[in-house]
Amino acid sequence: MEILLQLVYSGIALGMIYAVIAFGYQLTFATSGTLNFGQGEALMLGALVGLSIVEKLGLNYWLMLPIVCVFGMLQGGLVEAVGVRPAIKIKSEFGWIMSTIALGIIFKNTAENIWGRDNFRFPSPLPEMPINVFGGNVLPMEILVVVGAILMMLAVEFFNRKTIYGKAVVATSNDRDAAALMGINTGVVISFSYALSSMTAALAGVLVAPLTLTGATMGAVLGLKAFAVAIIGGLNSGLGVVVGGIILGIAETTTGFYISTGYKDVPGLVLLLLVLAIKPAGLFGKLAIKKV
Repeated sequence: MEILLQLVYSGIALGMIYAVIAFGYQLTFATSGTLNFGQGEALMLGALVGLSIVEKLGLNYWLMLPIVCVFGMLQGGLVEAVGVRPAIKIKSEFGWIMSTIALGIIFKNTAENIWGRDNFRFPSPLPEMPINVFGGNVLPMEILVVVGAILMMLAVEFFNRKTIYGKAVVATSNDRDAAALMGINTGVVISFSYALSSMTAALAGVLVAPLTLTGATMGAVLGLKAFAVAIIGGLNSGLGVVVGGIILGIAETTTGFYISTGYKDVPGLVLLLLVLAIKPAGLFGKLAIKKV
């Protein structure tokens, strides 16, 4: 029972990381109907930039976080300007897909040339002594991951509901054409959604980095699994990505321990196929009805 509880705790921490990255997919899909398929690379770059700031510049972990957030926003704005905006302008249905994938590959190759192909150990800002919680051991960093992920998503929700700029994002999400007629610069809103999306991914990178190895290849799998979580939970449901992330995280940790680590990716993929077959909009998603 103690082992199962520990696997659940680890699965929740892992699942919340997936949820944060999936939340980034939601932000861009809501405002522009597009997705950044280089989202995993934004996480990877955030982790590596954060590692360089901590180790090379000697800056405190907590002071490093806002710098990584600014870097993530700039990186996301670049992706939107170079890879997405031209495709939206010419109304290309697939141009943004190939552009974001291509930019993701470029970012990965750039990271390999700057930091190399080796994986690095990211120093933990918290003690590495496990804490006993109801009979299961939890690392302080795992608690920080869950708390940080929840605070991040609550902050974005507060921004959307309580600020004038956030309401412009929501208006663009609901009806881009109507928002433009109301005087909202939807192009700026879409750019901002990409910046915010990459910022959440970069922040997720420095949160998860102390729990895993940091390197140029760390983002590919995390980004893909987060995309699966976004589809499972629903691309228009914040609650869906949290639930989907936790389900996938727990499924992976328990499968890896009780069956084999070679099969830990299977449950999530099976769930993805089932959801697509039974409820294509996701567990908590709603089908969009287009009027013509």
